[in-house]
Amino acid sequence: MRAIGPLTPEEAPERSRELLEGIIGRHGSAGDMVATMAHSPALLQGYLDFSRALKRVKLPRRLSEQISIAAQGWIGCGTCMAAHTAAARAAGLSDTDIALAREATAADPREAALLTFAVRVLAEPASITTDDVAELRAHGWTDRTIADVVGLVSLNLLTGSFNLVAGIKPEED
Repeated sequence: MRAIGPLTPEEAPERSRELLEGIIGRHGSAGDMVATMAHSPALLQGYLDFSRALKRVKLPRRLSEQISIAAQGWIGCGTCMAAHTAAARAAGLSDTDIALAREATAADPREAALLTFAVRVLAEPASITTDDVAELRAHGWTDRTIADVVGLVSLNLLTGSFNLVAGIKPEED
């Protein structure tokens, strides 16, 4: 059952109205999650800014989608999982790659280490030690990559949690 419904620009608070009108003007529609986030101008602005900023991560698209799938596998948002699975396929990931990512692992040991780390950032960040970070570096990951993973996980927590609280479900085919 839907807990929070989407808003049209006319129904939204002033700042959200401006943001929604801009999105609709550029893309033709705002999307269900964004229109629902419009209840809170601060949340909507923060999400848009954070999402835009994280488009500049230096991870290959395939890997960022694997990270998102791993995070959403833990969070449990079907809407986000469906979106990231479709994006992963578009980025060239196989069904096997996607299935492994849902389990926070990968065939490549370097990627597997990063996916495991991503889920730990989400589930138990206080447990991560300097040795864990050193292990990622030993796999060849840079501090920038490690920081980017924390950002991607945080964005996935925001979107997945919001969708679950609002009651946004995946669209039926």
